[in-house]
Amino acid sequence: MKNAKISNAVINRLPRYRRYLMELQKKGVEKISSKEFSNLIGYTASQIRQDLNNFGGFGQQGYGYSVESLREEIDAILGLDKEYRMVIMGAGNLGQAITKYANTIKGGFKVSGVFEVNKNLIGTMLEGIEIMDYEDIVEFVEKEKIDIGIICVDRENAQEVADKLCFAGVKGIWSFARTDIEVPKHVALEVVHLSDSIHTLAYRMNDIKKTDAKKGGRKKTD
Repeated sequence: MKNAKISNAVINRLPRYRRYLMELQKKGVEKISSKEFSNLIGYTASQIRQDLNNFGGFGQQGYGYSVESLREEIDAILGLDKEYRMVIMGAGNLGQAITKYANTIKGGFKVSGVFEVNKNLIGTMLEGIEIMDYEDIVEFVEKEKIDIGIICVDRENAQEVADKLCFAGVKGIWSFARTDIEVPKHVALEVVHLSDSIHTLAYRMNDIKKTDAKKGGRKKTD
């Protein structure tokens, strides 16, 4: 497997495959063909086979895919066969929401600490975790061997927080700050722009409206 040659588009589809496979497992489905999977998930059967073939392919001709085995293989590809320790940077409204959400993520993700600069929040509890002083983050990350830093601070302070997390030794950063940030090459980065998502939704809504209007226009002409 040569990950360097695998596109981000393929990687981004894997969690969706995994999610549908987990639902199939819950329903007791043991095997599925690429065609059946295509009808379920919305990608073409050819696309599914091509994506999985990037990692060696896991189906058997005449049988299809073992739902459990394929889900386990995707777990391994995504690195979900191990535990990740995380810290939340920022305990405001967003930080509180992300902390609650992060505690529901299955697959070995554990929030080990929450950090804040607001003295009124330091020492209080959030989801059973005591909020700590931001100044102690480097020592905590090093001592607890934290893997992931989740940034929930304002855009003006996001880069500074990212720099401190990288210096402390995290391997990945998941940022919800409304800005792009830079990290060293050895640190993985995933930036979530919530505004981008809702802007995309707005486009799709208006695109559907335009398409419906065109269809309506053609019908009137007929």
